Amino acid sequence: MTARIGIVGVGWWATFNHIPTIQSHPDATLVAICDVDQDRIAIAGDKFAIDARYDDLSEMLHAERLDGVIVSTPHTQHTQPALASLEAGAHVLIEKPMATMAADGRVIAQAARQAGRQVMVPTGLNFEDYSAVARRWVREGRIGKLRHATCQMSSPLHDLFAGQPMHETKDHLFRPPPSTWADPQNAGGYAWGQMSHSIAWLTYVTDARFDRVYCISGKSNAGVDIYDAAVVCTKTGATFMLSGAATVPKHKGMHTDVRLYGTQGMISFDNQKARVELARLDGQDDQFETPDRPEYDGALPVRVFADLCAGHDVVNASDGECGAEVTSLIHALYRSAASGQPEDIE
Repeated sequence: MTARIGIVGVGWWATFNHIPTIQSHPDATLVAICDVDQDRIAIAGDKFAIDARYDDLSEMLHAERLDGVIVSTPHTQHTQPALASLEAGAHVLIEKPMATMAADGRVIAQAARQAGRQVMVPTGLNFEDYSAVARRWVREGRIGKLRHATCQMSSPLHDLFAGQPMHETKDHLFRPPPSTWADPQNAGGYAWGQMSHSIAWLTYVTDARFDRVYCISGKSNAGVDIYDAAVVCTKTGATFMLSGAATVPKHKGMHTDVRLYGTQGMISFDNQKARVELARLDGQDDQFETPDRPEYDGALPVRVFADLCAGHDVVNASDGECGAEVTSLIHALYRSAASGQPEDIE
């Protein structure tokens, strides 16, 4: 079947990634777009030859009989479009972070279960083959019981989180707005904007559930976190160290580096090398890599979502349950950075 997909929120990432990816997919059609900004609807609709244009999501859902909806609104405006789309019977791809309040994340995950539909959060590293291998190693007990993890993520996005125009988007149809990325009152900041990727990878690979977090943050000139250092305790008593930094030089690219330590060995992950390595106390080591892969393929989860909506059998490596756990941890992380105290994770 050919999946009918609509998009709500027609801004920078939707026009740079979501729309072109769906339009190039052999088993999906981008049939409708929705946004409260009439100018954006007109510009994007003309650019991509999309005739069905809406400024009311309920009208789009009623009229278009969609198999899937992509929610690409600002972070704080994900919940209601996601719930409405699930209720209408569509699978939903929700841009990360899935939500910015722990309660909203849980509500979305529950709504997906009740609707018998899937929520997908496009944290692209989760969908790579090497991540599936690392998850399998953990589940097979290859490192024994997980006791500790270190997770460092860094990105060349100092301009974005300082409220300045993002350099590499100067030729894009739209540019990412400071109101989404650099406003401390509107869920701006590095943890929401980037560490949602690395924490989603940890959650998917380890199945960790988080209990308590203590975080210290360094701020950009716009007042949002641009550096983060956090200590997390899981429900099983494992300790995690999370680190984030946004001031990587543009020519170096995004880097996520993870180490998982267990009672029988460890797993190392480096996205720039597209490789995971297993080292065991008994010397029965292993490794897996996918050479010639880009350091980050933002279109990959969108293609998987199109496959899902078209009825193909896919692995949803960043589902609503994962998204809710990530949301709960980051929500508590920000509370801790503000209070200066450890915070329980809802």
